[in-house]
Amino acid sequence: MSFLAAHRLLLLLVVAAVGAAYVVVQVRGRQRYAVRFTNLALLGSVAPRRPGWRRHVPAALLLLSLAGMVLSLARPARAELVPRERATIMMAIDVSISMDATDVRPSRLASAKAAATSFARLLPEPINLGLVAFAGSARVLVPPTTDRTQVIDAIRRLELAESTAIGEAVLTSLEAIESAPAATDGEPVPAHILLLSDGETQVGTPNELAAAAAVEAGVPVTTIAFGTPDGTITYQGQLLPVAVDEAELAELAEATGGSAFEAATTEQLQSVYRDIGSSIGFVTEQREIGTWFTGAAFAFALLAAATSLAWFSRLP
Repeated sequence: MSFLAAHRLLLLLVVAAVGAAYVVVQVRGRQRYAVRFTNLALLGSVAPRRPGWRRHVPAALLLLSLAGMVLSLARPARAELVPRERATIMMAIDVSISMDATDVRPSRLASAKAAATSFARLLPEPINLGLVAFAGSARVLVPPTTDRTQVIDAIRRLELAESTAIGEAVLTSLEAIESAPAATDGEPVPAHILLLSDGETQVGTPNELAAAAAVEAGVPVTTIAFGTPDGTITYQGQLLPVAVDEAELAELAEATGGSAFEAATTEQLQSVYRDIGSSIGFVTEQREIGTWFTGAAFAFALLAAATSLAWFSRLP
């Protein structure tokens, strides 16, 4: 929790001063009362029964009420995730043969499909989401749209193909972003590319050129390196190692201002997608919660009045 007008918290010193004054008055009152009756035995027999701790309750509640008012004046706020009103996100998913590796159960591609589907459902409705599949080339399966069903259906239909062209995936995603509807007020619409792969570029545009194009367009690329160093596939009768290449994907993300993630299990991939969805699908805003403190102050004031009337037949 934070305070948008924190300087007003200095008024708590005034509340503390009132509390200190109350204590001083109580102590002096006791001393004067005791001086009148120096005979303690006589005092115990003739003094009226005092209310004890109850006499301090209304004052304590009143002080709490004053403190609540001060906190409310300081405009307390808490950080909340608020869905973006507009944005375009392109998911680029590697469907190269290496994604058939089963080092991540049931396979890298099957896990990627499940996580991407969850991501599509997580994003706020106003955000445009598109899908690019890439292997030896890249193609737009779904242009940016708010229709999540269309994206999810396309994710389920992803099929394996040969080779890997990460650079082409970035360029194709940039072209799809350019085709997204422009904002009605003329303001630029924020865009992001989310690229999942397990390998390195083998054909097509080099990553460096694709990164330069993304920087020029002002579109960061966040990458997910998915898989383990021990991945293997059986291809044309041969057992081939397909270790994930984190370094190349991390360089692409760094060059474009995006973030680089690694995932070696289905659970980790799901977690990464949730984190990314929160970071690019939502914005953090400070929401004022002063009404809570105003309500608490009112409640304490009512309790102070009620206890004082019930026990002493007067208001505090």
